[in-house]
Amino acid sequence: MNVASFVATVFDNKLPFRVEAYDGSAAEPTVESSANSVTLKIISRDAISRILTHPGELGLARAYVAGDIDVDGDLDSLFDLEVPPLRHLLNVRNVRSLLSVVGTSAIRPLAPPPIEAKPRGALHSKSRDSQAVTHHYNVSNRFYEMVLGPSMTYSCAVFATPDDTLEAAQARKVDLVARKLDLQPGMRLLDVGCGWGAMSIHAARHYGASVVGVTLSEPQRRYATEQAKLAGVSDLVEFRLQDFRDIQDGPFDAISSIGMSEHVGRRSLPNYSQIIFDLLKPGGRFLNHAIGKPVSFDDDPQPSRLSEMSRQTQIALGMRGPSKSGSAFIERYVFPDGELHEVGSLISMFQAHGFEVRHVESLREHYALTLRRWVDNLTKRFDEAVEEVGIERARVWRLYMAGSAVGFERHHLEIHQVLNVRPLEGKSGMPLRPNFEPTF
Repeated sequence: MNVASFVATVFDNKLPFRVEAYDGSAAEPTVESSANSVTLKIISRDAISRILTHPGELGLARAYVAGDIDVDGDLDSLFDLEVPPLRHLLNVRNVRSLLSVVGTSAIRPLAPPPIEAKPRGALHSKSRDSQAVTHHYNVSNRFYEMVLGPSMTYSCAVFATPDDTLEAAQARKVDLVARKLDLQPGMRLLDVGCGWGAMSIHAARHYGASVVGVTLSEPQRRYATEQAKLAGVSDLVEFRLQDFRDIQDGPFDAISSIGMSEHVGRRSLPNYSQIIFDLLKPGGRFLNHAIGKPVSFDDDPQPSRLSEMSRQTQIALGMRGPSKSGSAFIERYVFPDGELHEVGSLISMFQAHGFEVRHVESLREHYALTLRRWVDNLTKRFDEAVEEVGIERARVWRLYMAGSAVGFERHHLEIHQVLNVRPLEGKSGMPLRPNFEPTF
């Protein structure tokens, strides 16, 4: 047995793509598939070691990040494939035949790629959250400029048409948030997880708001502070390196949290909701913009009476919905400790802590469009990106963004803006009909 034929047996000899291996072996597709034009390249024996010692996604992820395997062709087609059951990979007879060719030392574990996240401490403690944020965001501001473009906005844009430029769509997104919050001159806005400052600066520049933006990333804080100076609003905007749990100078007239609550664990959601509520003045508005996962990927789940009873019980206890991504690749190389909360769980949690949910909007298709723009930006400047952050990290970002785009397109991922108010004696301060849409 050679390496390519071993891969074919793992797929039960129904190979959907071409295989080329370091031992000179090759295997052609044997079934019709959208992946027929893709070539999986097994570049070194280390790929075998990683996959046999950590079967499943983790071994594949490590082999890909380390450059032990590569892919020629359209990555999208790979996301259509069904992963073969592990019993095919670990078939004793086939593994024994493979080891007789590659050597038994191939089952010796290898150290993971150095960029693999290894956060320490209690899950979602302040120290560990800081480590997780640093892993993802303290990569390189120049690298993020290559990927995100001039807006430096690392969240879903809002498109009027699919032909909009990314920059126009990102400007529309922050303006949509400002309009939903009904920002007015002199209002105090808290921007939780402010990133590189786009929302904060837009709120100050176009709405005259006084803004506090908080982040756990020092490179983000420095960049945002410099951009506020260039925009002429440094007198209105303060960027802090601060955990939202340490903010003491409320109340604020409005609060935005854009792409931040994905870093808040399910067990921490009650604390997150209560802190935001306490920081917001009565009558104020809070907008939460976050990625989530649907409860089911089935078009027609048809839950049994027992599972429906379980679902209702979990909703009542505030525990319903997916949380961990379930992807070893995402958790080890992209968003360590990230959790994606189902939108119903978030809404229940907000309302349980005193908020009134007034408006919910899905932007799922918009995020697919946004990610396609980011992938295109990275593809065009891939060599520059490699020079800036190294080949391993550039490969991670290419795979994760392409996979995420497919996830949104196929409704395996969701994103919602949830607009809340803190009622004042039963008054919401909301118009009878929403009028949020930006004028451009």
